[in-house]
Amino acid sequence: MSQYCSLDQLRFLLYEVFNVGELFKYERYQDHDVENFDILLDSIKDWSDKQLYPFFREMDEKPAYFEDGKVFTHPQIKTIFKEAGENGWLGQQLDYDHGGVQLPIIVNNAFNHIMEAANNHVPGYLGLTVGSAHLITTFGTKELQEKYVPNMLAGKWAGTMCLTEPQAGSSLSDVKTSAAPQKDGTYLIKGHKIFISGGDQQATDNFVHLVLARIDGAPAGTKGISLFVVPKYIESQDGDMQYNDVETAGDFQKLGQRGYSTVHLVFGDNNQCKGWLVGEANLGLKQMFQMMNGARIDVGLTAASVATAAYYASLQYAKERPQGRKLNSEGEKDASSEQVLIINHPDVKRMLFLQKAIAEGSLSLLLECSKYYDISTAATGEERQDAHLLLELLTPIAKTYPSEKGKIAVDNGLQVLGGYGYCSEFVLQQYYRDIRIMSIYEGTTGIQSLDLLGRKVPMKNGKALQLLMDKINQVVKEAETIEGLKPYAAIMTKRLADVQEVLMSLMPFAMKQEYEKYLADANLFMELSGILVIGYQWLRMAVIADKALKNTQRRFDSSFYEDKIHLMKFYFKYEMPKINALKHSLLNQDFLTIVENDAVF
Repeated sequence: MSQYCSLDQLRFLLYEVFNVGELFKYERYQDHDVENFDILLDSIKDWSDKQLYPFFREMDEKPAYFEDGKVFTHPQIKTIFKEAGENGWLGQQLDYDHGGVQLPIIVNNAFNHIMEAANNHVPGYLGLTVGSAHLITTFGTKELQEKYVPNMLAGKWAGTMCLTEPQAGSSLSDVKTSAAPQKDGTYLIKGHKIFISGGDQQATDNFVHLVLARIDGAPAGTKGISLFVVPKYIESQDGDMQYNDVETAGDFQKLGQRGYSTVHLVFGDNNQCKGWLVGEANLGLKQMFQMMNGARIDVGLTAASVATAAYYASLQYAKERPQGRKLNSEGEKDASSEQVLIINHPDVKRMLFLQKAIAEGSLSLLLECSKYYDISTAATGEERQDAHLLLELLTPIAKTYPSEKGKIAVDNGLQVLGGYGYCSEFVLQQYYRDIRIMSIYEGTTGIQSLDLLGRKVPMKNGKALQLLMDKINQVVKEAETIEGLKPYAAIMTKRLADVQEVLMSLMPFAMKQEYEKYLADANLFMELSGILVIGYQWLRMAVIADKALKNTQRRFDSSFYEDKIHLMKFYFKYEMPKINALKHSLLNQDFLTIVENDAVF
């Protein structure tokens, strides 16, 4: 079987970079140990080898389709739901009281990385189900929890989140789906929802849709949106399943992730669709953000995982494909000599290094975010608040960098294969199509960029940003004590100063309430921030690798750690200088994207 991920890399990140054992000091995680995590990693990998990876190409070639009011998906998805439920892999991170085992999210996301790399068309179904169950356990009544969560965690019922409407894409303030109060405490739901991932398939017996809707008479805008549980079928007291007026009106045939259904749902076309309010009225969007923020991390993780799988596919090809010859001392090729494998060509190595630097750097960032989530869940006081602030700040970057740079990574992987990369017989073209959606899912890159610069950077008077700067400076100080890393510590210090210079230039516009100018190039600021944060990941990995090389009791052989230092140097040579160019664009106050005259187009 072809390689699609690295357990060694996961163990390096979990145990050496992020020292997951530190979490055991919190009561929430005291029942866990590293030995059990190792067993689970191997189990998830073995299961993914057998149940996910072999069906990856087939799910693309035989995509989900709509017929007679139903969406049909690959039959393997039913097996995956069933076995994931039976193995207890759905909702492991939830509280014991809700059917989970309080598994740290950082470990859970390591498992998800394996599954996403094996077959990125499948884990979204599972992730949405777990995310929906978590939302119900957080905000729902005990009755709702008991009615829906056990079947969801058993893999019998699927969960979705229903936000987008035909007239309201990312602008959720324009949601029109209505909720009319009934005497029995339920609500009649009526409206259309589109682009609903996993919204219909034949693998589960029921769907638990989490729907944003507006109660009759509610305030306009986002302050009048409420959250509802709307099942496709309502289970009666005698166990019969009664249709709840939730119709699948069609599906969307996508460029990639074709095995992952995306549908158009109609609620209450016959005025008989019942919904149950989750939590308080008019707080639906705030509640849904728990799931949305988790989904943004999930999307970033999927992108990093696709980029990882694409890297290993192109690496395998580069190790097997003979093409061309090395130059002799006269700078010419000897046609009589044997061809060399293309992995020996510097330009091919460059493309492979770039893929690996992006994929592994992204995975490191995503696991860092996951650890902050774990701390913010289990800690108290200032420690909890600081972890939450860091997670809030890094989430838009962790969603965007893997999605945007992951596309570039997969593009380079396709290029390694040359003409074959463009052919359907080879898997790179599928990875290329699959990863393209990631910069659109769960808030486009533009929206994430506005969130980062407009909300997260100024949050708490810049405290979150300062916490991140402190973290980076701490790694810089460690690198300065290592002779071979001193030059890279100096580069990081300079790049930090570049970011601060950009913010000093932009902040006066925010203070003068000239927000259009302040946010005009938010996308560029996101790119700059992403490059910086991934540079921080690589410098930290290099520091840890250097220490391991000096320790005779290291976990991996020396070549593993030498590879980390080499990739850090590669990233700092080829990627970090881009911060300087972005800085100059951001400092240029000729706001060319703010034009009054549309005739320019």
